[in-house]
Amino acid sequence: MRHQRHTKKLGRNTSHRRALLRNLVTSLIMEERLETTPAKAKAMRPHVEKMITLGKRGDLSARRLAGSYLMTRESVSRLFETVAPRFGDRSGGYLRIIHKGWRQGDGAATCYIELLGSEKVIEAKRAKRAEIRTKRQEEVRKQMEEEQAAAAAEPGGDEEKK
Repeated sequence: MRHQRHTKKLGRNTSHRRALLRNLVTSLIMEERLETTPAKAKAMRPHVEKMITLGKRGDLSARRLAGSYLMTRESVSRLFETVAPRFGDRSGGYLRIIHKGWRQGDGAATCYIELLGSEKVIEAKRAKRAEIRTKRQEEVRKQMEEEQAAAAAEPGGDEEKK
């Protein structure tokens, strides 16, 4: 029995579990929102909160500690420059776990884990993607119109071949 054992093993050995949690924490800091299973989300919560607390400290020692845990330099700079200042007056509870449903392939429960206040960032990303998508559609439409005009202007066009 696992009475008073506080580490969730997640069905992995120690090194695999540590690598998984480091990757999840790094991705959450970079993306602001992840879709994962509730067990992984609950297991990564203390690690994310510790990183944000280090980011709020903001000194060189905290930056080195965060750098030793996070996977990329970009995530460390993002933690200290954008994520941690957002929670300056808050003393914990930086995350939200929203249960989503079940995964199609294996039926596992899924959830979103996100940083509080990430709604604006996610909405900005969504708007940027929509803008890029409309630009791409406009370019394709123009290209098709040009091809049709070139085919119609060509002597011996498609009408004569029929």
